Amino acid sequence: MSGEVTQTSAIIQSRLTKGSELLNGDLPGQAGWAQFEVSRHSDMSAALSTGWREVFTEDDHIVKAQLDLLEPGTQYYFRLVFGPDPQKVTYGKTCSFRTLPKSDKPTTVRFAVISEMNYHAFHDGPNAYRGDDKDRGYPALESIRKFEPDFVVAAGNSVFYDHPSKSVAQTVKSMRQRWHVQFSQPRFRDLFDHVPFYWQKNDHDYRYDDADASGDRLPSHKDGMAVFKEQVPVVNPFRKEGPTYRTFRIGKYVQIWLTESRDYRSPNTAADGPEKTMWGETQRAWLERTLSANDATFKFLISPTPLIGPDSILKRDNQSNVEGFAFEGDGFISWLYGKGFYDKNFFILCGDMPWQYYSIHPTGFEEFSCGTLVDANAQKGISPGDPGSTDPNRLISQRYTSAVPSGGFLTVEVTPNADIVAALVFRDEKGIELYRVEKSADK
Repeated sequence: MSGEVTQTSAIIQSRLTKGSELLNGDLPGQAGWAQFEVSRHSDMSAALSTGWREVFTEDDHIVKAQLDLLEPGTQYYFRLVFGPDPQKVTYGKTCSFRTLPKSDKPTTVRFAVISEMNYHAFHDGPNAYRGDDKDRGYPALESIRKFEPDFVVAAGNSVFYDHPSKSVAQTVKSMRQRWHVQFSQPRFRDLFDHVPFYWQKNDHDYRYDDADASGDRLPSHKDGMAVFKEQVPVVNPFRKEGPTYRTFRIGKYVQIWLTESRDYRSPNTAADGPEKTMWGETQRAWLERTLSANDATFKFLISPTPLIGPDSILKRDNQSNVEGFAFEGDGFISWLYGKGFYDKNFFILCGDMPWQYYSIHPTGFEEFSCGTLVDANAQKGISPGDPGSTDPNRLISQRYTSAVPSGGFLTVEVTPNADIVAALVFRDEKGIELYRVEKSADK
């Protein structure tokens, strides 16, 4: 089970399965009836029910519920009740989540950002994991659980439809199978039981490498959008047409923005310029409007793709690519500078890049790449000044990048002491600290 929370609401979901989660070409699951029980008590006393819903094969046996009118900063417990009919039921295990604190609450905030969860690379690739605990899944997930975050942001490429190349996912069934296999790993389930997730999609968990909405190559643009919304709790289950870009306030000091990088983009091959967009006009206007109106001490834009980089000069897929969407990326950074965000503790956190880095744009804006969660999927980074990079003239200052290819994740902890301190820490898959950046702000 997993979910996404706000100050006063939550989306929770589960999948009805029968027997083993291991796949042999078929998708495990069973039709039936299900509802969630929700309580403020760990023994599930005084629980409220979400109401029975029939669960269908056509929905991949997933049941979701939107919970509203919750109390901010409150621990809730929930469990699935399911069966062939409402009279013959089984009770699932008790899980929990905490709603986000009120916007005037001066509280510590801890979260992790992850990306690039390549199942094939970890289990079967040339650099596959060799530990005795391999069947439990990615070690980094256990390290994140020990960090005890308030939430985790999965910043895209949570599954890879186009890996391995000999067995790409092109149909809805095969796309769903990627999610089944990924989430069958015990370390994912252990983390989901008590930690909310916020999900973003990128190219590999949308269609394929560097995909946009154009072309007939499968999976289709329509299926890429629909399966993502089906498999993870992102939009209200009764309003599936809703956008996947959103923003959340976490207490007095923190606001996060989660952008959408695939649904609204122009073709990658279009000439870069004022008409080419990755965000679309509506999302760009929403981003600028909500940033301008926000008074949080620390503002984190979490993007599935980089705005600063550097990246390979050969790519045309993101806002750091000179023949990609750099006009839009540069324009947004110029807008930030003109609006004074350089002095407002605004930071960019990104996925997509299979290496960690901390880069500073010539204007002073800073970007933190969380890298790949999986060691076996890691690559050596591209550095400023590399003639094959998007920054051959070394205009970007890069304070940190992985010395050798390494998986891991990024943690953020904002703590109110004498000052308000935001610690952004790169960690390897064992949770060991690799590099730390601390930012202070007055209360």
